[in-house]
Amino acid sequence: MSSHRVPAERDHAAWMQLALAAARHTGETADVPIGAVVVGPDGTVLGTGWNEREVTGDPTAHAEVLAIRRAAAALGAWRLEGCTLVVTLEPCSMCAGASVLARIPRVIFGAWDEKAGAAGSVFDVLRERRLNHWTEVFPGVREDECAALLKEFFAARRG
Repeated sequence: MSSHRVPAERDHAAWMQLALAAARHTGETADVPIGAVVVGPDGTVLGTGWNEREVTGDPTAHAEVLAIRRAAAALGAWRLEGCTLVVTLEPCSMCAGASVLARIPRVIFGAWDEKAGAAGSVFDVLRERRLNHWTEVFPGVREDECAALLKEFFAARRG
């Protein structure tokens, strides 16, 4: 039996608020406003990230990857067992794969990504039984707010 605390659904909404705040850090950059946090077993935020691809020129600088890297650095370990990844948009295949490789047991996300999602939309990397680690997925947390942030961003770009 694991000694890790299982988060309550009320935690999901509160943690998503943190991810939404992270997404807003993209500000006036050309980066898509996606935010992520990695929460430790005790509820402490271990890593926060937002998209930085345009700012850094790094194609892997997705919010989830940055939050995972920062959480691993905070813990001094690559295994993020007992942690929860919270992200405003359904993870893509790269981010879902990073989550699996980091042994994150839970992913909470807001809006669905019908074009590139890998947590049930297009692919389901997080629950692929042929992989060595599986993830519990909690979709649609504060979905309307997460989707609205993205819609506003893309509407402004089309302007």
